Amino acid sequence: MLRAIFGNSPYLTESALAEIGFVRELVDDGVDRAFRTLLEDASANLGEEDAEPRLMAGLRRAKRRGALLIALADISERWSTDAVTGALSQFADTTLVLAVRHLLRQAASRGVIELVDRADPERGCGLIVLAMGKLGGRELNYSSDIDLIVLYDDARVRTSHPDQLARTFVRMTRDLVRIMEERTPDGYVFRTDLRLRPDPGATPLAVSVAAAESYYESMALNWERAAMIKARPVAGDIAAGSDLLRHMRPFVWRRNLDFAAVQDIHNIKRRIHRVRGHAVTKINGHDIKLGRGGIREIEFFAQTQQLIFGGRNPRLRADRTCDALDALAQAGRIGARTAEELAECYRFLRRVEHRLQMIDDRQTHTLPEDDDGVAALAVFLGYASADAFRAHLGHSLRRVEEHYAELFEEAPATGMQPTLNLAGTDIDPDSVAAIGEFGFANPQGVIEMARGWLHGRYRATRSERARALLNQLAPTILGALAKTPNPDAALARFDEFLRHLPAGIQLFSLFYSNPDLLDLTAEILGTSNRLADYLARNPVQLDCVLTPGFFDPLPDAEALGAELDDLLAGATDYEEVLDGVRRWTNDNRFRAGVQMLRRIDRDSAFATFLSDVAEVALRALQTRVAAEFARRHGGFDESSLAVIAMGKLGSREMTTRSDLDLIMVYDAPPQGRESDGARPLAPTTYYTRLIQRLISAITAPTAEGPLYEVDMRLRPSGRSGPLASSLDSFVKYQRESAWTWEHMALTRARVISGPASLRAAIDRAIHEVLCRPRDDETLLRDVADMRARIEKERGTQDIWNSKYVRGGLVDIEFIAQYLQLRHAAANPDILSPDTCTALRRLGDATLLDPAAAADLIDALRLWQRLQAYLRLTVDGGFDRDAAPVALLDGLARVVSPDPAARLDPVDLEGHVRALADRAYGHFQAIVETPAARLAGDD
Repeated sequence: MLRAIFGNSPYLTESALAEIGFVRELVDDGVDRAFRTLLEDASANLGEEDAEPRLMAGLRRAKRRGALLIALADISERWSTDAVTGALSQFADTTLVLAVRHLLRQAASRGVIELVDRADPERGCGLIVLAMGKLGGRELNYSSDIDLIVLYDDARVRTSHPDQLARTFVRMTRDLVRIMEERTPDGYVFRTDLRLRPDPGATPLAVSVAAAESYYESMALNWERAAMIKARPVAGDIAAGSDLLRHMRPFVWRRNLDFAAVQDIHNIKRRIHRVRGHAVTKINGHDIKLGRGGIREIEFFAQTQQLIFGGRNPRLRADRTCDALDALAQAGRIGARTAEELAECYRFLRRVEHRLQMIDDRQTHTLPEDDDGVAALAVFLGYASADAFRAHLGHSLRRVEEHYAELFEEAPATGMQPTLNLAGTDIDPDSVAAIGEFGFANPQGVIEMARGWLHGRYRATRSERARALLNQLAPTILGALAKTPNPDAALARFDEFLRHLPAGIQLFSLFYSNPDLLDLTAEILGTSNRLADYLARNPVQLDCVLTPGFFDPLPDAEALGAELDDLLAGATDYEEVLDGVRRWTNDNRFRAGVQMLRRIDRDSAFATFLSDVAEVALRALQTRVAAEFARRHGGFDESSLAVIAMGKLGSREMTTRSDLDLIMVYDAPPQGRESDGARPLAPTTYYTRLIQRLISAITAPTAEGPLYEVDMRLRPSGRSGPLASSLDSFVKYQRESAWTWEHMALTRARVISGPASLRAAIDRAIHEVLCRPRDDETLLRDVADMRARIEKERGTQDIWNSKYVRGGLVDIEFIAQYLQLRHAAANPDILSPDTCTALRRLGDATLLDPAAAADLIDALRLWQRLQAYLRLTVDGGFDRDAAPVALLDGLARVVSPDPAARLDPVDLEGHVRALADRAYGHFQAIVETPAARLAGDD
């Protein structure tokens, strides 16, 4: 060990000779115990030091010992690279805390501030010292500057001189820098850099929190967002610093995929290469931090992916580089091998960096220019030969460069169409001809429209950068729209899409980096008015398409629940919960819609998935609404609320536009008791208000829009009944007062939330009601009369109205509900909330002719697919004659999913009518004709 020190490092040699006793302690105690003792002694001896010269001398002696200890732990490989950088950072944290405590007490002694507790001067002081860069990420290198931002929160600072706050904290910051970096006979502690503060050329050394927040919200650049990934409060008022970083979280972690940020950060890297001249990978004289394949490329690799995807996935917000790589791999954003190789290279390059800096305690990252210098460094690193070191280093640099190039260096393949002159003042004949070849009917009108975009006609194209991106993209956009069946209609929708965009840079960058996404957008615009309108209002939803697994089979309810729980775990208040649930739900509805548009699945997976999404969202809201309500009003022992899903949610047949049919039932103590909160309520009042809160949480529009419409008309007594039904009153109503149509609706009931005991009690009550013996004639008359009333009010000849056309959804659902109510007393196993399952069970039990059951199931599945597809793509009624060709092609895939039996669009209506006629024939045979005979008998 001594030969390694004396033979390679003048700096460590001097430190060891000056600290012979400390070296002996290291030998006796070992580095782990010695490091703990070093920090404890520094805190004990300097924690209340008022004399600045003694503080500065003590910090410098501690630094010399700490640097020596950490170097020995590194050279001897007693500590890993992560442990070394962590120890360097922990030591820097300790010295900053000691210096700040001293400065706070000095300021209090001068009377410019007042301390909450002189023994703990940092508590509530309002001074915030943020560590940035490698110190913020606990990755400090051996001879590193420490990057700091110093702020003060004037709302927290106690002072009788508020007009002097700025001067006070600027002086404290200047003194902090001097204490840390002034060179004395004892050396220095850390060189300190304050240039990462907001607008350093125009702001004082210490910045007020209000000014910093204003800057970050309005003027900050993307590289400052990247820098904030590693921000960490290290000294001063830690609570205030943590609050500030929480407030800044939306600035750093944006929900939409930020490809513009990637371009900004990569431009910084390109400038580094250009200015530093590191255009090729080499060994002699190579900068292992800023050069090709160096440390900075690994950091940029991780940070850009964090900026892009960290807004949606809080698990990606790690501040240490290797932790970030691991998180990105676990989330599927990068390959596991890529993460492993980059982490291995990162740790190796940091070891090389440390040895370079240990030689003379210089903040250098450049390898020696001459062969002898490289050979000496190889010896210091423990290599048997310089060639072995060169081979290892060269391999690492190449691996990093290759991974970095895969992510950034290649220009995106945008599939550019021939160059078009769209921005000039004169109409270019070649551009007119090229656009005509695309298939647009009015090429000159296309150019006029594009010229409006490029001259900033819309809000999204008013910035110079947005127009520059759009100018590059315009030929590709027109080419993508030209592939649609009706290019002119698709272009008009794209123009409307641009008109509604609040900003353009992010989306245009997204299209530039992901040409396939532009093709998908063109397909949507050329197919679906509804999806086109939705995208115009919510362009950020396109981000979802780029997430890994977007086109994979849709996840089940358990996976969805875990995903939403993870998302909401970081919510800090109730409003953030409401917005988070809406964003998550809309993301998943959009995912299902895009998959439906492309017909990736051909079964009921979409309806099941959309029902699971609604159920998971509702349960998450109920849990949090109940907790929020209980904070004010308390609760009842052994009291609970359950939600019964009815209609399409109950049968798990939801579409993208379905509302929620709900009944809410509570089990509470008798009236006369009150809840145990600060503002107690009687049971009925308590649950009525709680349910109102829950409905409001579901339906109220927030910044993210509404979630679902809620229909409570199926509750006992309908609109005239109370919102909240006790278990006893619910059971009594269903047994004694409910109409036949209410029991028909109850066949689709499904309890989706609440404690197991209450859910079981409701299930038993529903099962008992559905299975009770009934008068067959009365039941038949009621079902027929109800269908006749619906026909009178809603009847239609429109074959595409899948709900009300004869032989449509209502007829088939009525058959299933009627037969279940008629036969469940003797055959309880036929019951199912899912209509298709109920029909199959009825057929298996021969309570329905098996051939009729097969016909009805085929028709039901067709109607469900049609309804889901048309509600996704069309607003209002479907006009067959006016439908775009692409919509008709999609409809053909829905009607006949098997490619081998695919119908021509012109034959669709006849096929659908034939299926409807068969279904209606079964309804007549089972319900209408027998009911008519009864009426005749009467």
